[in-house]
Amino acid sequence: MKLYLVQHGDSISKEQNADRPLSEKGVIDAQRLAVFMARSRPNVARIIHSNKIRARETARHLSDTLGPDLSVEEAVSGLAPNDSTDLIFEAIGQWKEDVIIVGHMPFLTRLLSRLMTGGEDARLVDFVPGTAVCLERKSADGPWIISSVLGPRVMGR
Repeated sequence: MKLYLVQHGDSISKEQNADRPLSEKGVIDAQRLAVFMARSRPNVARIIHSNKIRARETARHLSDTLGPDLSVEEAVSGLAPNDSTDLIFEAIGQWKEDVIIVGHMPFLTRLLSRLMTGGEDARLVDFVPGTAVCLERKSADGPWIISSVLGPRVMGR
């Protein structure tokens, strides 16, 4: 199973728009990330995103490129920046298919740490807007490994 943890693309400031949609850079980065990911032909069944517009827009760019058959779901709770990782951590243990989670900092950093170390304090990846971390495990109870990290810097931004 593969699990992709994606930080939403760059968003405009709260002063410009309280909803904080993707900025022009964020749109470009999300589209580049989607194209880059598509090259490896991921076998993703679903994309789950938070209820914030910047995560929804990032998920839409990913699904537009990775395939119209993908299920795109908005998480009612559990993916906000300061949410507990408990809900998503437990859900991941039940998943059988490859999934993309589009969320926020510091939630994704804490979830990644928990999946890799059992605790939430390790900073294993320098997430910036538009970053995707691919985790992989060979069996349902096996350890997670980081198989790739993609970010705007890797893709020429």
